[in-house]
Amino acid sequence: MALLPILCFPDPRLHIVAKPVAEVDGRIRTLCTDMIATMYDAKGIGLAATQVDVHERLIVIDVSEERDEPLVLINPELVWTSPTSHLNEEGCLSVPGIYDGVQRFDTVQVRALDGTGKSRVIEADGLLSVCIQHEMDHLMGRVFVEYLSPLKRKRIKTKMLKAQREAER
Repeated sequence: MALLPILCFPDPRLHIVAKPVAEVDGRIRTLCTDMIATMYDAKGIGLAATQVDVHERLIVIDVSEERDEPLVLINPELVWTSPTSHLNEEGCLSVPGIYDGVQRFDTVQVRALDGTGKSRVIEADGLLSVCIQHEMDHLMGRVFVEYLSPLKRKRIKTKMLKAQREAER
């Protein structure tokens, strides 16, 4: 198990569209384990492979209180979305310290492979629904700040670049 470096906005690699996982093999199972460890270490509730510079369709999530129910979704596809949505306060491990409102569907149904390669369909609402949508956006090369106004995005980009420069000193 290894902790993986998380890319930070505005890194252009965050905008690469992920390709489908061809086979759930040892490499993918190891990646799942490493991503789960990285997510827990970073105190996150979700992580997409794109955020650790692996451009394959894989996300890990754990919204449980005890942080002991990791969910692996490989090649996730939205099957159905509710007609209703709500504004949700979101943050992101790739945009640390920034939180803002994003409109998300209330309920989603997603089809994906689990960590063993078995196909499953999950219906999610609440925080799990929001997290699935957020992480699937990463697989499409989209970071949540792109839902915000151009002015907010510019301010966030400036703040993130300044923090990166200071960290390099």
